[in-house]
Amino acid sequence: MTNSAQPADAGRPTANAMRRALRRARDGVALDVTEAAVLLQARGEDLEDLAASAARVRDAGLEAAGRAGVITYSKSVFIPLTRLCRDKCHYCTFVTVPGKLRRAGHGMFMSPDEVLDIARKGAALGCKEALITLGDKPEDRWPEAREWLDAHGYDDTIAYVRAISIRILEETGLLPHLNPGVMSWTDFQRLKPVAPSMGMMLETTAERLWSEPGGPHHGSPDKEPAVRLRVLEDAGRSSVPFTSGLLIGIGETYEERAESLFALRRVARSYHGVQELIIQNFRAKPDTAMRGMPDAEIDDLVATVAVARHVMGPSGCIQAPPNLVDGEYGRLIRAGIDDWGGVSPLTIDHVNPEKPWPQIEALAEQSAAEGFELRERLCVYPEFVRRGEPWLDPRLRPHVDALALESGLANPDAEVRGLPWQEPDEGYVASSGRTDLHRTIDTEGRTADRRDDFDEVYGDWEALREQAAPGMVPSRLDGDVRSALATAADDPTRLTDDEALTLLHADGAALDALCSVADDVRKSVVGDDVTYIVTRNINFTNVCYTGCRFCAFAQRRTDADAYTLSLSQVADRAAQAWDVGAVEVCMQGGIHPDLPGTAYFDIAGAVKERVPGMHVHAFSPMEVVNGATRTGLSIREWLQRAKESGLDSIPGTAAEILDDEVRWILTKGKLPAATWIEVVKTAHEVGLRSSSTMMYGHVDQPRHWLGHFRTLAAIQQETGGFTEFVTLPFIHTNAPVYLAGIARPGPTTRDNRAVTAMARLLLHPHIPNIQTSWVKLGTEGAAEMLRSGANDLGGTLMEETISRMAGSGYGSYRSVKDLVAIAEAAGRPAKPRTTLYGEVPDERVQAAAASDGHLPELLPVLDA
Repeated sequence: MTNSAQPADAGRPTANAMRRALRRARDGVALDVTEAAVLLQARGEDLEDLAASAARVRDAGLEAAGRAGVITYSKSVFIPLTRLCRDKCHYCTFVTVPGKLRRAGHGMFMSPDEVLDIARKGAALGCKEALITLGDKPEDRWPEAREWLDAHGYDDTIAYVRAISIRILEETGLLPHLNPGVMSWTDFQRLKPVAPSMGMMLETTAERLWSEPGGPHHGSPDKEPAVRLRVLEDAGRSSVPFTSGLLIGIGETYEERAESLFALRRVARSYHGVQELIIQNFRAKPDTAMRGMPDAEIDDLVATVAVARHVMGPSGCIQAPPNLVDGEYGRLIRAGIDDWGGVSPLTIDHVNPEKPWPQIEALAEQSAAEGFELRERLCVYPEFVRRGEPWLDPRLRPHVDALALESGLANPDAEVRGLPWQEPDEGYVASSGRTDLHRTIDTEGRTADRRDDFDEVYGDWEALREQAAPGMVPSRLDGDVRSALATAADDPTRLTDDEALTLLHADGAALDALCSVADDVRKSVVGDDVTYIVTRNINFTNVCYTGCRFCAFAQRRTDADAYTLSLSQVADRAAQAWDVGAVEVCMQGGIHPDLPGTAYFDIAGAVKERVPGMHVHAFSPMEVVNGATRTGLSIREWLQRAKESGLDSIPGTAAEILDDEVRWILTKGKLPAATWIEVVKTAHEVGLRSSSTMMYGHVDQPRHWLGHFRTLAAIQQETGGFTEFVTLPFIHTNAPVYLAGIARPGPTTRDNRAVTAMARLLLHPHIPNIQTSWVKLGTEGAAEMLRSGANDLGGTLMEETISRMAGSGYGSYRSVKDLVAIAEAAGRPAKPRTTLYGEVPDERVQAAAASDGHLPELLPVLDA
């Protein structure tokens, strides 16, 4: 590690390089990393020039935001929930060890009483933010932390953070801003309902400062730059207003510091969720490994603030901690900051305890001296207060509104008092909206081809376009097709990845041969019967704020096509399906922000109460995670509760492609691949079987299909819980990612045949049933897939909204006779089945035959 807090670049930039970079900054031209690194070294008159242009960028942004001449701060209390941590940062005095805590008479965590005492005192002083800071996952390193959590009934630190946040909201009225360190995507789902904003400093993207012995982050698993960038992205995917920033002067070079700023800009532009950047200067502290390093100079801080302003642009919010700037408030304001961060009239800065907060009155005077009015904000920035959903959970909205002005800034006269935080009182929302969409989608269509918030809700389309470019045109391989076909025909389980990729690219005569081999394997495994199920789809709501870019089904609650069914409407539809011979209802819905986590139990229970013999096949892994995080239950506990309520199996949808390289282009906020795998494996372990699926033909390549198949096969070998594999060709017509010009227009016929055939071969013998989708492929397309290795046609559906909203032209239902006809077109007999591929009782067969599995009329809109 360098022994200087200043960047260790070799030599200063030339005068010509500095003049050119300053001119580009003055002219408002976008800087690149090299130019930013040059400007970070501006000093003297060059630094004044840089700061002046940065201030102009800041001023333009403030004017556009409606708060010209305003600098903000948050009146807060600092709550160090625990000072234990599994990391070993070489500059940190915040973190301690269990023995020191015991000797000082402290517990491993602050108790609820200690937390609430601080929060109440803060509320009495008009504070509105509870800044909850703590070490990363202390239970992973310290048995004492694990023992404390166990003794108090918490599974992990995040569970305690969630619980104490609810108490702060209910008992004091302060808004929690959470800094628990590195979080997973699931952690964000757990904490989002209890905190309007969260944060974590990126600090630096310089990996060597983490990986090399002696580096400031060496030995700290949570300081790996790639891990921290993933956290920032997961925050954006989860629509969490997020604070991040840099710690400057810890040994990084100017180039590395510039790269860190551009990494933050990339995340901010991709997800629109970075609410502020903190530029914090390193201050050496006694009793640390870096106690001998000099502090970052004020010139270095001023230059970094100014460059950060240029890189982030006028809409970015830039903060410098006022207790670390040695009284140089004016210079920081002139360099482009627009926020002073959290300032407490009650508590110290526990991370920098030697540096007291300035008095708020003094800060106002310093700001006024530079021509700015100091205004109070909340922990969540005004832009996000005004945006509302999906950035603010509905359960937090009353808490935020109680403290906010119409502008989104804090109301200085607001009474800070506790308000109830709870799931909706009624347990389940009433029906609303276009509840006849299942019927009118085929006759009247959708109101518009896209949502009104198309340009904002899905993230930055330009950034996505660059990210997706490699997948737009699938690569071709020149492997030995004959050899690969011979292996497949002899023993598909011996196909290597290279052979499998060769076959996934097959075309012409080779594709015909591949499909013939797959069809032979199909015949040997499951025979000639084409199975189908008499089932009804019930999509109980299409209100969703997840932001899946391939989904044309999701609507905001105020959109013309939005709807939510009541429990009685769900039960009525299930009963009507039973009357015409159904053995299953397949129920999925959007991630409605008003639906409590227990609503899924109510839905399953309503169907079972009305139709006890109906198999309830419901709730995608995304819905499972939503239910678990909303109830505070583990995934296992939630699935067990759902099973007790009547759930019989789950659909393996929400898989899309089990490769996050593709998932994060397709979706903004859906669960990562690892979480999908966790949900389905847990479901299988508790006795809930599932289907498995793959949606393809968008921004993917055959290598992604291969990885997906290998993953499913491995899960099935472990659990045996998959009933079938379902091919889901991407329907592009109304899909946002296609309308934005990023995705391909769905798979080709070649793709469909190759995927179906290779599903048969690569999943053999673990998943014997391969299903094709008549909804997405039509009659002729489905028949062709039956000749390519598929043996199942899925269900009658009776109603289908998701694919139709996306633009599928193949209708919303098929009668039993229709499905039999598809099988006959492939030269095969048809046979009804149950969800688990068992024999259908005679009574059900006769009921389906009498009605042809066809509803006499779809249920009308009901007032319920």
